[in-house]
Amino acid sequence: MSNEQLTLLGDEAVALGAIHAGISAAYGYPGTPSTEILEYLIAEYEKGGPANAAPVARWCSNEKTALEAALGVSFAGRRAIVTMKHVGLNVASDPFINGALLAIKGGLVIAVADDPGMHSSQNEQDSRFYAGFAMIPCLEPRNQQEAYTMTREAFELSERFQVPVMLRLVTRLSHARAAITVRDAVPQKPVSKTEERSRWMLLPAFARTNYAALIEKQNDFQVWATTHPANTLELPGSEVNSGGAANGSMANNGRYDLAVITSGLGGNYYEENIADFIAMRGGKAPARLHIGAYPLPLESIRALCAAAEKVLVIEEGQPFIEEKLRGLLPQPVAIAGKLAGLDGGSGPVVRTGELDPDNVRHALGLPPRPSVIDALSGISEGNSQGDFTSGKITRPPQLCQGCPHGDSYETIKKAVAAIDGRPNHPDVGINSDIGCYSLGAAPPYAVPESIVCMGASVGMAKGAADAGLKYSIAVIGDSTFIHSGIAGLIDAAAADIPMTLIILDNSIVAMTGCQETMIPSENLRKLILGCGVKPERLLELEAKKQLVDENTARLKAEIEHRGLSVVIFKRECLEAFRKRRK
Repeated sequence: MSNEQLTLLGDEAVALGAIHAGISAAYGYPGTPSTEILEYLIAEYEKGGPANAAPVARWCSNEKTALEAALGVSFAGRRAIVTMKHVGLNVASDPFINGALLAIKGGLVIAVADDPGMHSSQNEQDSRFYAGFAMIPCLEPRNQQEAYTMTREAFELSERFQVPVMLRLVTRLSHARAAITVRDAVPQKPVSKTEERSRWMLLPAFARTNYAALIEKQNDFQVWATTHPANTLELPGSEVNSGGAANGSMANNGRYDLAVITSGLGGNYYEENIADFIAMRGGKAPARLHIGAYPLPLESIRALCAAAEKVLVIEEGQPFIEEKLRGLLPQPVAIAGKLAGLDGGSGPVVRTGELDPDNVRHALGLPPRPSVIDALSGISEGNSQGDFTSGKITRPPQLCQGCPHGDSYETIKKAVAAIDGRPNHPDVGINSDIGCYSLGAAPPYAVPESIVCMGASVGMAKGAADAGLKYSIAVIGDSTFIHSGIAGLIDAAAADIPMTLIILDNSIVAMTGCQETMIPSENLRKLILGCGVKPERLLELEAKKQLVDENTARLKAEIEHRGLSVVIFKRECLEAFRKRRK
């Protein structure tokens, strides 16, 4: 297969690149100009099927559930791609932004096709802003060959940095054909569930650490982008510097009147006109930087612009580079803050967490005041009675005494342990969600292994099952299920995914103050059956301590069922009960 030539659409080149990168699953929601990516993958799946190790490829109810399923594949240690158009990324933005804080294990690529000119869209939004907002790498191919090679590279990059990677496409690239040369495919990875549990649970205590880790990666991303071969720098009187900033010997001692920055298809259109442009300028070629890998290569930009009188930016889409450029070049007024200090070093204002009087004093150059930290200096950090690392004594949040979720989690723990006598079964994945039941991630229960965003548990369990994790479980509250879990259940029911959805029904929106749920508990059964769940696979259990052993046996049978099952644990929230009594 190596060096074979094929003529493909840009979308098809992405799909083939993903297959050759060893993906195990692909998900998406149809939207021009991205649709052909998943259509190609679905055709391959239907043609080859699981027997021939073709990657699973399925349409989903929306872009959010698609990305959550892909997160589940990554959680299970395998590679996945998600496809959508630019406005679909708005729907998927919750797991997209939060996904950057996870310890991505199996490579995860989000292929987003933008639509400049609004050929079939309601706006022209530029997905590079989303990549910058999430602080993840982004690759922008300029032709079909790069669409293929950059897709393959994106999976390696995702696993190297443990973050999702965006592949940004545009209409003209997605829907044009060209010949490409392919390389040998790599095999799919085996199932290997993540062991970094805290890196997959975005409870505040873990999320703060994960966010700090993402910030620390930014310098590594910058080094990668500056040396990437798609970021090509050409200075007057020097050879083309492919993949790297100019060194001192390359810089032109004299000034030049124009520097040009191109990106994506803008580079193609510029090169189509370069001969005429140079002739018009009397044979003078301008300095130029082409950008195809983000974050922006700052050293290359500064080297390009250091001696330029004017800079022309030619980019497909919105002025992403241009807006950044205005803040990158030297200004008459020195600026200090979170990004840079007056001396060019790191910023004096903290970049993570909240501001407070103490860190603002530091930013102002004032000495610190004596604090409670001094009084607690003899107490070790990480004390189980509270958190002293910030000088603030806090009580760890926990489930209320007598909470029905405690009995439900005890049942889940016993059912999992009963599968083969091991409490931490390597073939079991338990994905949970945001809500008071997320406190079950802490001792003494320690049941959930991932917490990403509202509704993600269902999609992630589906993806983990698609990836080959034998016993895949989702745990979600009744209100969260109504908010964001229904679409994921429809996806799972359509394919009868071998997974178990556990709904913890306490009849109220408990964590935010006992608001009423949008659908009363007595209607949940009808709703679930309406999503396509088989009646014999819908089990309702009362969450009570005296029923734990009986419920354990019944739950274990559903977990071992090789298809979709739904189990509802029902008991009213104690706080809601007290309020109702009053």
